[in-house]
Amino acid sequence: MDEVLEAAELVADSGFEGAVVWLLRIVGALLVLGGLGLWLLTEAGLLWVPAVLIVAGVILAVVPQLLLSLAELTG
Repeated sequence: MDEVLEAAELVADSGFEGAVVWLLRIVGALLVLGGLGLWLLTEAGLLWVPAVLIVAGVILAVVPQLLLSLAELTG
């Protein structure tokens, strides 16, 4: 966990935190859309694959901003 906070602090210090957060949000939104597409538009027998994509997308959309806020509070 310390390595993640150090990486978040490095990004916050570089001044590109907004760009990194938005890039991860876009990737998260694409993962959610891909998971919903697999679930709704195909007859996939493995329903855990779309669920994993949706959960990973939501995590990528929420966690980066929280990590940067936590790095600013501790640093």
